Amino acid sequence: MHRKLVLAALFALSGLVVHAEAPPESAASRGELLYSTHCIACHDVEVHWRDKKLAIDRASLLAEVSRWQEVGRLGWGSEDVAEVARYLTVTQYPHIKRD
Repeated sequence: MHRKLVLAALFALSGLVVHAEAPPESAASRGELLYSTHCIACHDVEVHWRDKKLAIDRASLLAEVSRWQEVGRLGWGSEDVAEVARYLTVTQYPHIKRD
């Protein structure tokens, strides 16, 4: 009986060790979290691909993110605006130069 308990404990511990050594999942960026929490409800993918894009370069993208966070009364600081703009540059506006 004692041997079975030891084997069961070793088996359980080996599973924990394997799980602990697994690579961590990619964490979402702050910009992605802010966007998915506050923006995605109104701004689905289609809004970023319309013909009359207002964000055509880094400055205009920052201005649009800043403007909409003000409309939404989100109270973001310049770092939050920059993080969301960085996220959008990667995901929606690859033609805009990254900072």
